[in-house]
Amino acid sequence: MDASYRLPRGKRIKLSDYDPGDTSSFKEKEEVQEQFEQLKEELNELQDKLFAQKKYSLLVVFQGMDCSGKDGAIKKVFSGVNPHGFRVSSFKKPSAEEAAHDFLWRTHREAPAQGYIAAFNRSYYEEVLITRVHGQTDEEEAKRRFKQIKHFEKLMTDNHTKVLKIFLHISKSFQISKLQQRLRDPEKTWKFDPNDILERNYWDDYVQAYEDVFSHCSFKEAPWHIVPSNHRWFRDFVVLSLIVEALRELPLAYPKPDAKVTELIGLLPEDTRPEGAAPKGY
Repeated sequence: MDASYRLPRGKRIKLSDYDPGDTSSFKEKEEVQEQFEQLKEELNELQDKLFAQKKYSLLVVFQGMDCSGKDGAIKKVFSGVNPHGFRVSSFKKPSAEEAAHDFLWRTHREAPAQGYIAAFNRSYYEEVLITRVHGQTDEEEAKRRFKQIKHFEKLMTDNHTKVLKIFLHISKSFQISKLQQRLRDPEKTWKFDPNDILERNYWDDYVQAYEDVFSHCSFKEAPWHIVPSNHRWFRDFVVLSLIVEALRELPLAYPKPDAKVTELIGLLPEDTRPEGAAPKGY
């Protein structure tokens, strides 16, 4: 699954080459449901080891056009994880304090500590996306930020943080259908933002900006992945698969008990001793 949706490095990426309505060989949700549940169980097990070991961490970066389903994917995929070892950060317009620092400052503070999983709903990439589209960042500054982002991600990967970058790919027609749905459904109207309609006028500019991001900000340890997202069930299945595969790549294991704990285990009555534990003096 990882290789199927990982974008190639050193190659100019064109979003038009990727079908946002793709569902691989599957035709409906029921075909992946059993595997989806198995992956959720495995995610819980891997997260448990990650948290216990306190040696590695995972950062999942979600980017995509408005209505691509960043909130929904995070909610669906991480619904069963232990909240004690998981956090979600969302990045809107920088506050006055944030704007007074370098553009990576506010996101670096939210990076996961060892043992934790963090999901970014939008991220530091907004500083080379929306700022470029709206002329707040010129080309020279954008190129400088591309390099700084790569250095930042390299810093994290060198310090045992796995960086998984996911672009949720939807079509322009799918986006307008979701916006219309938000206007019609009383339970979803609260999600509607008039700016989403205005931003549609910049669709092609955003496509160009994303293609530049994919070309400039991908390296071996932190490649970009493109996930077809017109079908929510397939989006969730692929995202969950990518997250589980990212954790599988880490050498996760429960830490061995120290000598004092081992000694205490040996003092327990045999019928309460953990399976395989040796008695004292063995």
